[in-house]
Amino acid sequence: MLNVFQNRFYNLLKNLNATYKRYLFKKIDFSEKLVGIIGARGVGKTTLLLQYLKDNSLPLNKKLYISAEFLEYSSLRLFEFAEEFEKKGGNLLVIDEIHKYPNFEQELKLIYDTLNVQIIFTGSSAIKLEHSKGDLSRRSVIYKMNNLSFREFIELKTGKNFNSFKIEEILNNHIQIAFDITSKIKPFEFFEEYLKFGAYPFYFENKTNYYLKLRESINATIEFDLPFIFDIKPVNTIKLKKLVYLICVSEPYELNITKLSQKIEINRNTLYQYLYYLAKGDVFVLLDSKSRGDNIFVKPQKIYLNNSNLNYCYCEIQKTGTIRETFFANQLFEYKLLYPDKGDFLVDNKYIFEIGGKNKTWKQIKDLKNKYLVIDDIEIGSGNKIPLWLFGFLY
Repeated sequence: MLNVFQNRFYNLLKNLNATYKRYLFKKIDFSEKLVGIIGARGVGKTTLLLQYLKDNSLPLNKKLYISAEFLEYSSLRLFEFAEEFEKKGGNLLVIDEIHKYPNFEQELKLIYDTLNVQIIFTGSSAIKLEHSKGDLSRRSVIYKMNNLSFREFIELKTGKNFNSFKIEEILNNHIQIAFDITSKIKPFEFFEEYLKFGAYPFYFENKTNYYLKLRESINATIEFDLPFIFDIKPVNTIKLKKLVYLICVSEPYELNITKLSQKIEINRNTLYQYLYYLAKGDVFVLLDSKSRGDNIFVKPQKIYLNNSNLNYCYCEIQKTGTIRETFFANQLFEYKLLYPDKGDFLVDNKYIFEIGGKNKTWKQIKDLKNKYLVIDDIEIGSGNKIPLWLFGFLY
């Protein structure tokens, strides 16, 4: 059985043509014994792992890539497979899509505690790591991989390299940063294309069928990943899909939970659960109020599709304001986002942001501290007015 997986792995390495390395490649501490990478389908987790395996100096027989999906068809448990791999001199085992393997938490714990094998695994963003936090959190380091940033998209389009910045760097030095970037490229040459097509690396493989493949990816998340992880009955996946469509036709700030639950024919608590599941699966972004806490059975203040590509893929009408806010929320995925009393976003309980076009005023947030206008359609800002596109350089 081990030989079958080794031959499949060798073929994957031979056919690996991707040379561009995602932002997360430099952030991961590959020296840890147990590393997890979670993220939505299509963001490039598998490619990143294969790139690392190709670069790694270990001999081929000491490293191995397997898919947990294929491991299901073998007669061996995950631990038994890792044990056999170690006995034959293996050191590094990469396991893709581990959320598809039942009881993976216990298997990983057993491997970590008893075998001298390094494990790197990937899984869905919705993976239930929180339920095994007491065991896995002290053994593993987990990284979240988001879709392509605007910065990465530009690098792929131009072949040029650009730095990423922390949000404080952008807030304090956005004029100089924007000046340096716009001296090399014109961001609006790429911005509209990014908003429509640039969130997933597979756009560069086949641009013609991009939305078809994107729909297939989201459908697979809804039809297979979420039901498997959250034990949703297959018959109810149609309700999840309908929920995606209904969010398309609603303004983010006009969410009517009662009407929504009636249209989908589920009760309010089930609706809250479904919203939570779709957010965990990187289909939605839920914007909560400061008072919500960790209770999922409370109405989110706003709901966005995860990125603007989904708006163009699923929604018949794209509203400029929604697209702008969706882009901002998506690019700030590493920060805590809440819905403030005034303004559009409260970031890290400190900064207030109001999103709009070039004629946007301070009216809604004029009396607040740490306030910023995030303005579309401008290359370089001034004072506390910052170009929207520049927040695409956060990772």
